[in-house]
Amino acid sequence: MRLFLLLSLQLSTYCVFATADTAIVNVNADTTIHHANDVPTTSEKVMEPVPVFNTNLNYKRNIPNYTSRLAGIIVPTAMITYGAVSLTSGGLRSLDRSTKNEIMEDHPTFRTSIDDYLKYVPAAAVYALNMAGIKGKHNFADRTILLGMSSVLVTSSTFFIKNATGRLRPDGSTYNSFPSGHTSVAFMTAQFMWEEYKDVSPWYGVAGYAVATTTGVLRIYNNRHWLSDVVAGAGLGILSTKAAYWAYPKIQRLFTPKDRDREPNTRAILMPNYNTQWKSVGLSAVLLMK
Repeated sequence: MRLFLLLSLQLSTYCVFATADTAIVNVNADTTIHHANDVPTTSEKVMEPVPVFNTNLNYKRNIPNYTSRLAGIIVPTAMITYGAVSLTSGGLRSLDRSTKNEIMEDHPTFRTSIDDYLKYVPAAAVYALNMAGIKGKHNFADRTILLGMSSVLVTSSTFFIKNATGRLRPDGSTYNSFPSGHTSVAFMTAQFMWEEYKDVSPWYGVAGYAVATTTGVLRIYNNRHWLSDVVAGAGLGILSTKAAYWAYPKIQRLFTPKDRDREPNTRAILMPNYNTQWKSVGLSAVLLMK
């Protein structure tokens, strides 16, 4: 019964969030027809395609500003607030304990490690879909930077909150239960998939959020997290990705010169990293200035 309520809560939350969330994208497209005998003059400027692995931060890729409706921020914020209140609320703590007790009574020997890998599935699916020819919103370089920024935000904020709150895990192993790191990463990648493919089909986002919800449920069934840990982690993951999508266009313009034809003087080396403690991926960037 508790599992049913949790699934209903998470999926209904996604529906509200997905319905309210809107990214405003303005695209100006010019179509020019060239005849076979037309020869460009030297005054014409021809922009060659840039490889997807290009790290020239001066190349303007016209990333639009990211805009989200207020309701799109309220829902994940409310989820984090719910978790924060549970740290001191007797009523919510009672719900945490009763949920745990009921699950342990029905499934006392349940154990699985699939949740250690399931949290990465939505992000991996984004790259797999692009390789299959189903293109998302951004090219390889941009979406990799966005995923890296989201990973850094969610990993650092989760680590800080875990150490600041010091909540004991349900299994009594450590004092770093709040919020759920697995769940925050899972919902970060689910939101990443939603942002990349919501204009193609909303069902990609539904699938991503279903995987993230499953990850959160398994954390409770594994007796590693309380219900409120999972709810707060979900909200934190969503907000981390939304923050990355909001900040990236501004960062891109910061490194894009007004004179787009001058020799580039800023490049970046992108280095993926893996945190063995939290089992999470990230992206580090080193700027090279001439």
